Amino acid sequence: MWKRFAMALTALVALSAPLSAQPESGLAPTEAFVENPSSGARLYVQLYRPYQTGIYPSLVLIPGGNGAGSQSFRAPEAQGYADAGFLTFVFDPDGRGRSSGSENYNGFIQQDGLKAVIEYAASHPQSDGRVVLVSNSYGVTMATGVLARYPELPVAFYVDWEGPANRNDTGGCDGQGKGHLSQFSCTDETFWVEREASTFIQQIQVPYQRVQSQQDHVQPDNTHAILLVNNATNSAYGGAGVSPWTRLNDLAPNQVYAADYDAGWWPESARTAELITYYLKQFLSGEIAVARQTRSRSA
Repeated sequence: MWKRFAMALTALVALSAPLSAQPESGLAPTEAFVENPSSGARLYVQLYRPYQTGIYPSLVLIPGGNGAGSQSFRAPEAQGYADAGFLTFVFDPDGRGRSSGSENYNGFIQQDGLKAVIEYAASHPQSDGRVVLVSNSYGVTMATGVLARYPELPVAFYVDWEGPANRNDTGGCDGQGKGHLSQFSCTDETFWVEREASTFIQQIQVPYQRVQSQQDHVQPDNTHAILLVNNATNSAYGGAGVSPWTRLNDLAPNQVYAADYDAGWWPESARTAELITYYLKQFLSGEIAVARQTRSRSA
C-alpha cells in the first residue's frame, strides 16, 4: 500500500510542473444561462473548451461554501481542466454570482439547479455524453444530493475534494464550532434532511474518489472523510453504500476504514488543482472505468 502511495506522490509531483507551466490556450469562455426548473432562476454558466476541436467528456465544477463558481474557479484553473481533455462547465447556483434566485444552502432547490446544468453539459454538441462532477468542500452536499435523488443522470465519475459530512461539520453540531451554517438549529430536521452528504452518499451509484490532505482545510480531523468513504463503499465490501467503486486518495479501492485511521493522506503542500487533474487523467486513461449501478430510484 505504501509503495503505491509513494509512486502516486511521485507522479503528482511530476504532473504539477507541466500543468502550472503550460501556456494558456487563448480560448475565452463562452457564457450561457440555464433555467432551474424548481425555482425558475436563471443560472449563469461558463464553458471552457479544450484548445483542440473534438468530442470530449463534460466536467461540471461545484463550488464550496456559499460560493459562486464563476468566482471560485478562475480562468487559469478552469482552462487547465479543459486543456486536460474536458468540456469544463462552471456555474453560479441560485442567488450567487450572476445567477438570479435566492440562496438555498445546497438544499433541494440548488440541487435541482445542478441537475439542469448537468443535463445541459451532457447535451452540448462537443460532449460525448459523459459527465464528471468535481466538488470543492461544501459542494459535496449539492453533488451527493443530486446523485442520490437523480440516479438516471449521465454522471460517470465523481471527485470530492475535502467535503464535510453532515451537520456536525457544517452546522458545528459536534461542538467544534467549525461550520458555516451554525445559524440553523441542529435539531431542525426539515432543514438538515436536504443537506447532509453522509446520508446522500449511501445512495450514489457512480464511482467515487475522495481527495483528502493530512490537515483538512476547515475541520480539525479527518473523521468526516472516513465517514463519507465508508458510507459510499458498496455493502459487498463492508460499506454502507451502493457505489460500484470508491477510493480514498491513491489507496486501494473499495475499502472501509476505522474512524481513527491515520495514514495515506496527501501532504498539505499538494495543490488542489493538480490533485484533481491527476484523478481526472486517470479517468481519461481508463484506469478508473467502472460501470455505474443501473438500479431504478424505486429499487
